[in-house]
Amino acid sequence: MRKKLFHYMLSGILFTSLLGTLSHFIYGWSGSNPYAGLFTPVNESVWEHMKLLFFPMLLYFAFEKLMSVPYPVSQCCGNAVALLTGTCLIPVLFYTYTGILGYHLAPLDIATFYISVFAAFLLRFRLSVSGRKISKTHCLWLTALTLLIFLCFLIFTSCPPDLGLFHIPA
Repeated sequence: MRKKLFHYMLSGILFTSLLGTLSHFIYGWSGSNPYAGLFTPVNESVWEHMKLLFFPMLLYFAFEKLMSVPYPVSQCCGNAVALLTGTCLIPVLFYTYTGILGYHLAPLDIATFYISVFAAFLLRFRLSVSGRKISKTHCLWLTALTLLIFLCFLIFTSCPPDLGLFHIPA
């Protein structure tokens, strides 16, 4: 079972990395289609780049659910933990390295995305093989938080708050 879970982790990393990379260009390729902008970055802000991980990973998890991929940990909860962790890791890594350097570099921005994808899937794999149980209350909160972030991506694409996370880094 561990070997099978490892293969699911690798396929998830590959799928999310490839689709996330392509997603960076979809809004431009679509001629700035507002529907494409709901799920792909519409500008170079950190917030918009969090979509590169969130939506491809969510799509991968939906595909796994359709294919009835067996995971020992409650699949929905483990997926939510991984999705939230990976998505939040993008701004944490970005602002950490730019705070240290005082500026941002495209290669490090790209590495931030791939590290976040890898860390998210590794976390889910580790949770799955550990056999840890997540309480139903925690699952409910994790699912609600995932839904809230999903809605925030949809709303803040067209109405971003005036906060640094939503500004294009200099």
